[in-house]
Amino acid sequence: MKELMIGNAAVARGLYEAGVEVISSYPGTPSTEITEFAATYDDIYCEWAPNEKVAMEAAFGASLRGVRAACAMKHVGLNVAADPLFTLSYTGVTGGLVVCVADDPGMHSSQNEQDSRHYAIGAKVPMLEPADSAECKAFAKLAFEISEQFDTPCLLRMCTRIAHAQSVVETGERIVPEKKPYEKNPQKFIMAPANAIRRHPFVEERMRKLTEYAETAEINRLEMGGTDIGIITSGACYQYCKEVFGDSVSILKLGMVNPLPVQKIKELASKVKKLYVVEELDGVIESHCRNIGVDVIGKELFTPLGEFSQKSIAAAFGLAPKETITADTAIPVRPPVMCSGCPHRGMFYVLSKNKITVLGDIGCYTLGSAAPLTALDSTLCMGASISGLHGYNKAAGGEAEDKTVCVIGDSTFMHSGMTGLANIAYNGSNSTVIILDNSITGMTGHQQNPTTGFNIKGDPATKINLEDLCHALGIGRVRVVDPYNLEETEKAVKEELAVHEPSVIISRRPCVLLKYVKPKKPVMVDPDKCRSCKRCMKLGCPSIRMKDGKANIDTTLCVGCGVCEELCPFDAIGHEEPTMAELPPASCVQQ
Repeated sequence: MKELMIGNAAVARGLYEAGVEVISSYPGTPSTEITEFAATYDDIYCEWAPNEKVAMEAAFGASLRGVRAACAMKHVGLNVAADPLFTLSYTGVTGGLVVCVADDPGMHSSQNEQDSRHYAIGAKVPMLEPADSAECKAFAKLAFEISEQFDTPCLLRMCTRIAHAQSVVETGERIVPEKKPYEKNPQKFIMAPANAIRRHPFVEERMRKLTEYAETAEINRLEMGGTDIGIITSGACYQYCKEVFGDSVSILKLGMVNPLPVQKIKELASKVKKLYVVEELDGVIESHCRNIGVDVIGKELFTPLGEFSQKSIAAAFGLAPKETITADTAIPVRPPVMCSGCPHRGMFYVLSKNKITVLGDIGCYTLGSAAPLTALDSTLCMGASISGLHGYNKAAGGEAEDKTVCVIGDSTFMHSGMTGLANIAYNGSNSTVIILDNSITGMTGHQQNPTTGFNIKGDPATKINLEDLCHALGIGRVRVVDPYNLEETEKAVKEELAVHEPSVIISRRPCVLLKYVKPKKPVMVDPDKCRSCKRCMKLGCPSIRMKDGKANIDTTLCVGCGVCEELCPFDAIGHEEPTMAELPPASCVQQ
């Protein structure tokens, strides 16, 4: 049966057909849908883990028990999971273990655009890279065969374009391998130094065997065309090159990007006049070619920055771009912005109004850095806001403690904020941590987390109480505020900054996009009362605009949160529509 699938759905299908039994992941664009689609198959146990390290370790445990297991994450999530990955390379596996990682060239939804191929090289494990949805499914299945054949975790590298582009996939039946019996094997799985020393030679020998495999593997294929130009490429770049050149050049399409073949590359080099390497981000393939004595043209022609495209590759080769259809350039750009009624807006307004230094974190609330709120001073990585606040206050002491806070989401706090809060309690900095609890993992599309009370399938699950958790981590002062109540929120912030001990403010209000959150009647502006002070515009709410010199509410966007109503000093904003008698003459409105 043939179906049209995005790449992530095809990976999930491949995991299903390969007989995977356990998948543990942490959501992160562009990898999230792999696990979401996998969770639709009742034969697979799927879960959201608190973070990527936990997810990989859970997958390892399932592999240790003898079943096929997988985990999925975005590229920066692999940083978090790097600790188990590097040692998993030494232990190897029992049941096949596949790690799906999605890179984000162009940083569509990421704080950097690192290249995950370096992790495969550093950890000395194989990495496959599909170029369309059909390969996503096929490579996911092949990754388990490689994992079990070579006793190794196997990385499956996606990128944003392949993860979210659609192409045809032919589905097959699910085949579950027989569960391998568990046998105690301390020399293989207990990585104390004495055992690890003996496992390192195994890793090196495995890489030699994998390199031999790369020479003959069908997924590394040579497509001979014209011999003036040869191109070595992989993934999305293969598709771009084919669109630009068709069969007029010779291409070595690499499906395995670690380890890379040697003889196959030399074979292509011997058959063409000039050899190019087309790869996004870092010159990984290019460096390999130079190391084996093959002269190539790479990053001197192609940028290490951002995504490539058919147009950029054609331009690099000095070719005229093919005719394409483009969107109307007159369409206004809509910048990223917090939604109308976003519960984070009230807190950010208070922090901005009081000129408080705010160390930020990863999530929807990163948008609080945008004008007019401009409330954030830093964003580094998951959990860094709390640890950074501690260091900032230790460095500045009394000069900053009463004017500095950090903000972190509920899911991000569970991911990697708890240890930072424990550090504040243990090492005693006078720090105020604000947990922005919107009752969901928001930025990646509403995934559950340990504080929501539901699992990945929406079934009831243990709900961690943030107040109790913060107390248990050693914080004496913990209070909850409703960010829709500006007066209450400002009072709490000022009071907690004034005390000389660690404290936590939980800003609690569910995300307005959650299905169970019912919007209220939109608020409206009485133009007769509006004095055009533009105070409401300081919220940065997309529902509020100036029209004919007066504030105006777009009722198709407004959810009636009432924050702007609290803010208006002239009582011009309310839920009741002004009567005709209250409205000024039309000529006044136009003026």
